[in-house]
Amino acid sequence: MTVTLKLIMGVFLSLMCSLSAQADGVYILTVKGAISPASADYLVRGINKAAEAQASLVVIELDTPGGLDTSMRDIIKAILASPVPVATYVSPKGARAASAGTYILYASHIAAMAPATNLGAATPVELAPSGSTPPEKPATPGKESEKSAPDTHSKNANSEAPQDAKMKKAVHDASAYIRSLAELRGRNADWAERAVREAVSLSAEVALQSKVVDIVAENVDDLLKQIHGRKAKLSSGEVTLDTTNLTFTRIEPDWRSKLLAVIGDPSIAYILLLLGIYGLLYEFSNPGMGLPGVVGGICLLLALFALQLMPVSYVGLALIILGVALMVSEAFIPSFGALGLGGIVAFIIGSVMLIDTDLLGYGISWGLIVPIAMTSALFSFIVVGMAIRARNQPIVTGAEELLGSEGEVLDDVETEGWARVHSELWRVRSSVPLARGTKVRVTARHDLILEVEAINNTAKENEHV
Repeated sequence: MTVTLKLIMGVFLSLMCSLSAQADGVYILTVKGAISPASADYLVRGINKAAEAQASLVVIELDTPGGLDTSMRDIIKAILASPVPVATYVSPKGARAASAGTYILYASHIAAMAPATNLGAATPVELAPSGSTPPEKPATPGKESEKSAPDTHSKNANSEAPQDAKMKKAVHDASAYIRSLAELRGRNADWAERAVREAVSLSAEVALQSKVVDIVAENVDDLLKQIHGRKAKLSSGEVTLDTTNLTFTRIEPDWRSKLLAVIGDPSIAYILLLLGIYGLLYEFSNPGMGLPGVVGGICLLLALFALQLMPVSYVGLALIILGVALMVSEAFIPSFGALGLGGIVAFIIGSVMLIDTDLLGYGISWGLIVPIAMTSALFSFIVVGMAIRARNQPIVTGAEELLGSEGEVLDDVETEGWARVHSELWRVRSSVPLARGTKVRVTARHDLILEVEAINNTAKENEHV
């Protein structure tokens, strides 16, 4: 009984220690590169894991040039709803939190940066023409000199302001969104709006002085020391951070996040799309092959899944499909290159239009488009050339090859009999009687019966004429 009691107590104590370690832990998530559906999935599930483990803090180590608006908003929603405080830390030195990263930094309970990092340039570029100037510039309250400078620049900005209503709506929406996040966290809302409207940026030290971020820390340990005792406003209420004696748990991307990261790359999605289209076309032209259809179907579904997570132009997608169809049609319906050239043009234009955004890392490079287009065109023209050459060659097999062939009658023929043609025995039919051994020429074929005429008779008739 005593032994059993000791075992139960041991298990209980180990469970309590495990729970205590989880409750006193820091979950560290790392994002490097563009904010994408893969990084959003990774961060959202990481924050949920920290909440389930009742962790004390989540630290997001961030280094990003920006990313997709939808993915950014998914991350921000997870941060705002998190029962665990989230500290976004722009690191290592030399990193940045540009565009979407600035929004995430503003939404976090704790905003921190490493030295020699920067943030800002938060204009929604996916809808703004490249190089355009945002439509409005609010004056920044403060010193008199700060008021006058924006007013002077504002005149120039308004004179160059684009008239595109879609861009204006996007800029106004983004500026209101980041201002609401700044007001929620008590940070510099005016600079946040300038980051959207004017695409301005700040270094870490200036951001700290301007109350854009809360802390400049050398590393995660320094970050935890500086935020100890600070208050964080959660959805459930305000909490005081206790960051002493915390254990670190780094959450690495799992297979799901890695798969999303791979197929979420526009170039990979583009290649999968083409493999899917070509695989299905090959299967339809050669029914029963199986493998091309299976591989093509899988690639096409993966590509469509990846593309529905991106800002895709469906006109571009339709042009790619049309271009492939025209180039393939050239192989079966030779049009002296008209279909092939039209297919190349449609394919290239569609490839350029496919990803409808100017975001860094979300375009399809010319270095990928041109080789694929040229390879497809070369393949179609090679097939066309082979078809034309094959058409000009003499027929050597089939029913048509028998027409004009010569043979020898094996026995006397009144109307039908047997003859040897191409070392084969054929039933032959003649309009005139034929003697055994007569040389004949095939004039027609009716199933397994050949119409023949005597060669000698034909020659004699020609001589007589």
